[in-house]
Amino acid sequence: MRTPFNHSIYVLLAAMFAASVFVVQPVVLADENAVEQGKKVAFDRRAGNCLSCHLMEDGEAPGNLGPPLVAMKARFPDRQKLRDMIWDITTSRPEAMMPPFGRHKVISEQDIDNIVEYLYTL
Repeated sequence: MRTPFNHSIYVLLAAMFAASVFVVQPVVLADENAVEQGKKVAFDRRAGNCLSCHLMEDGEAPGNLGPPLVAMKARFPDRQKLRDMIWDITTSRPEAMMPPFGRHKVISEQDIDNIVEYLYTL
């Protein structure tokens, strides 16, 4: 038997379901060239050299000083925070061993952006 209270719950649940159907998350497609270039810099022992400290998919002889670079999109839903860490991790973690790649101009701004694109595929 439906009471006014039960009917209100059904209406509320139906409205919530309908609203959830129409909520669309923006889809950001990775630029394949940026991903390729980012991986190249990340693996390059004379450039980004991420592999010297981090385990990464397809990486040979990875280091283990830093955390494995896996599930990056889930771990860093805000791209800017990930980029900021690569630019200069010492602003948020002064004790970090990772070099401030951007601040010290070890790699270019474009390289940092490309690395972020690549990391988002891991």
